[in-house]
Amino acid sequence: MSMNDWQKQFREVYERGVAAWRAGKRSPGAMFGKEDAAFLATIGCTVQELFDFVDDELNYGDFDYDTTLAVTAIRRDYFLNVMGGKPTGKTITMASLPAKTAEVDGIAWLPRLIVKARVKLRGEMPPELMYGCAGDRPFLRKMKMDLPGFLKLTWESGDDDRRIIDAVKKSAGLK
Repeated sequence: MSMNDWQKQFREVYERGVAAWRAGKRSPGAMFGKEDAAFLATIGCTVQELFDFVDDELNYGDFDYDTTLAVTAIRRDYFLNVMGGKPTGKTITMASLPAKTAEVDGIAWLPRLIVKARVKLRGEMPPELMYGCAGDRPFLRKMKMDLPGFLKLTWESGDDDRRIIDAVKKSAGLK
């Protein structure tokens, strides 16, 4: 599947989700059919993840299609090129995440977001967790960053937390 093919199909699935949400079908299973779920699985996405983006966009206006596509494209590239298109079969627990109040270098939320971004890249998000939630978005705005940029930084940094921390501090003018 070429780059344009998957993006075209993704846009169609996304638009079906928006239409379903507007028609009152506001759950992942109601918004997306089996064919949509099967397609999303080929790019490392779940109906829950796409539901969360559509739901938050239509409820809060904090997303747009381009942001959703950019985050999905990074996850897709990681899924296909790093993971060989094979899911880990793992899902983290909410209890394994750093607390929302956990800090590094005096920056609350950052330890949690680093873990969430790594989990997003690996496709190990539990259904009740969203990369880009209502806590992540204002945090990243404050740090003068965005969801796709932070996800890409996390991928490029591998296990190097310090690289991520320093990049966030530099972006926010804290360094």
